[in-house]
Amino acid sequence: MATTQYAGVFQDAKGQYFYEASLGIDRMTGKRIKKKSRKSQNGKKFSSAKEAYKELTRVRNEFFQANGYSNYNMTFKQFMDDVYLPFYETDVLEQTFQSRKPMLKIIEDRFGKKQLRDITVQDVQYYRTWLLSKRGANYSNGYASLAFSTLKKILEMAVNLQYLEINVARRVKAIPKGKADVEYWTKKQFEKVISQIFIDDFYEHLSFVMLWLYFNTGIRVNEGTALFWDDVNFEKKQLRVTHMLLLESKTKWKRQTYTKTEAGSRIISLDDDTITILKAWKERQAKIGDVDFIFSYDGNPMIKSTISRIIKRYSKLAGVPGIEAKGLRHSHASYLINEFNVSVLILSKRLGHSSPEITLKHYSHMWGGVDREIAEVMNGNITIQTAGESSVSFNGNQAIKK
Repeated sequence: MATTQYAGVFQDAKGQYFYEASLGIDRMTGKRIKKKSRKSQNGKKFSSAKEAYKELTRVRNEFFQANGYSNYNMTFKQFMDDVYLPFYETDVLEQTFQSRKPMLKIIEDRFGKKQLRDITVQDVQYYRTWLLSKRGANYSNGYASLAFSTLKKILEMAVNLQYLEINVARRVKAIPKGKADVEYWTKKQFEKVISQIFIDDFYEHLSFVMLWLYFNTGIRVNEGTALFWDDVNFEKKQLRVTHMLLLESKTKWKRQTYTKTEAGSRIISLDDDTITILKAWKERQAKIGDVDFIFSYDGNPMIKSTISRIIKRYSKLAGVPGIEAKGLRHSHASYLINEFNVSVLILSKRLGHSSPEITLKHYSHMWGGVDREIAEVMNGNITIQTAGESSVSFNGNQAIKK
C-alpha cells in the first residue's frame, strides 16, 4: 500500500486508489469509526488520488454534519480527541499533521479541562496574551499567529457542527504574522564556506556535497534528504525530485512518494560541476557498501538537525552569518537572480512552485539589483538630439512671449 499526496488516500499494489479515514469515536460502543472505499457514491472506481480525496472529503463532511449534535457536557479535550483531530489528520498531509502535533498539544493543555461551551472571550484573550508575552510562551509573531488561528479554526469547526452557537475567538484581535525574512548566503559567502571544508575526510566530503547540491538546485530540505542515487540521471544531467522524507529519528523515517505540492514533483537540470561532484561522491560512498541515499555516510538518511549543525560549523569557520537549512533554498534563488538574471518563470519551475505568482511572493525583493542593471543599460541608449529652431506656430496662451 503506497501513500499519496492526499492524506487518507492510498494506492494498492494493483494501482487502484482508495480512501481510508477515522471519523471519531462511536459514543455508544466507544470504538473508533472508520470509513474505507474504492468507489465513489455512484459506484465508480477512482481513476486518480484526487478523485478519491474528493469523495473522502464529501463523506467526512456529511458524517460530521449528520452527527454534529450539541453536547452540553463535552470538554474541549473530548472535542479535540473525538472530532477535530480525526478530521484534521485526514485533511492535511501526514508531514503537516506531525509537525502541528506540538502546537495542538499546547492548545489542548490550555483549554482541555474546560467544557467547550464554557470557553469565554476572556479565556481566548488571555491565551493570545500568553502566546506573545515574555512572561508567557514568548513565541515569535509567526508562530503565535499560527497557534492563535489554529484555536480559532478548532472553535469554528465546533460551530459548524453545532456544538457551539458562536466562535468566541472571532471577537479577539488576530495576531499579525509579521515579516518573516529568511537569511541566505550570497555567492561570495558560499565560496567562503566551502573553502573551509577538507573533502579528503569522508564526513567532510559528505558535508560539501550536501551544501553544494542544496545551494545549486534549490530543493527543499526534506526533498534533499529523500534523494536516492537513482534520482540522478548522469547522462541527461538531470535530478528527479519526486519524494520527501518524513522523519522522526535517524532510524525511524518514511520516504513519501510525493512532494509538498503537485508542482513539487519536477526534473531539475544539473550543471557539469554538480555532475562531477556527484560522481566523485558516489564512487567514494560506494566503498562503505550499497547506499541508496545520496546524503548518507552509514546507509541512513541525513536528518535536518545534522544539516543545521554542518551549516553552523562551517559558517562560523568562514566568518559568515549562519542560516537555517531552508536558507539554502533562498540562497539558490538569490544566486540565480543576481548572477544570471534568471526569469521568474524558470525560477518558479526549478523551485517547484505551482505558479510564478508564488515565486514572486517569496522572492520579488531579490530582483532589486536587476532594476539597477536595467537603468545602467539604458544610459546612452537613446540618442538625444533636439531641433535647432521651432517648427510649431503658437497662438494665444499656447506660448509665453519673452
